[in-house]
Amino acid sequence: MEVLFSKIGYSKGQKLTFLNKRLCGLWLIWIGFIIIFGTIIGGKYVLNPFIFGIGYVLGMSIMFHSTLLKKKFSYGQNTKFQTNMGNISIISMFVLMSLFSGRYFATNNFRLIWLGALLATGIHFIPFSFVHGKLSLFLSIPLIINALTGMIDLNISFYYLGIIDGLIKVLFGVIFFMSIRPKEIIE
Repeated sequence: MEVLFSKIGYSKGQKLTFLNKRLCGLWLIWIGFIIIFGTIIGGKYVLNPFIFGIGYVLGMSIMFHSTLLKKKFSYGQNTKFQTNMGNISIISMFVLMSLFSGRYFATNNFRLIWLGALLATGIHFIPFSFVHGKLSLFLSIPLIINALTGMIDLNISFYYLGIIDGLIKVLFGVIFFMSIRPKEIIE
């Protein structure tokens, strides 16, 4: 594992500081509310893709490209290793989404498309723990359980699963945002 990490920018003994937890928290709050609203409006898509898509793009543009928000809520730049791990995490999320959800597009099974996407999102927080700290691991657990529960028990309405997913993200978003130790260190 050490060899792999060194290839993506990690130096042995390097201390990781998590300087962007608050921005991550804002993102989680935003996307949590988008998922809740998209689920309420859902209709035949169970989570309205137009609400989600617009909310996702708008949130990404505002949260991660606003110098004002970065200046106010960030404590500094990620290391090269953290940037690479963040990119790997996001790429893995999209790969997992296509693996978990892709086959359901042919049948328009929107429930399993969205549950696959939510499962992939939960899993992508595991490597994100190198970017935002071990709280990301604790976030991944209830998200993964919620998505798997919906995939296993088809009698549970997606409405509840979507709302629960959104609420988990909002709750953890508040915890990330209120983090009193944004400079948590892992060696």
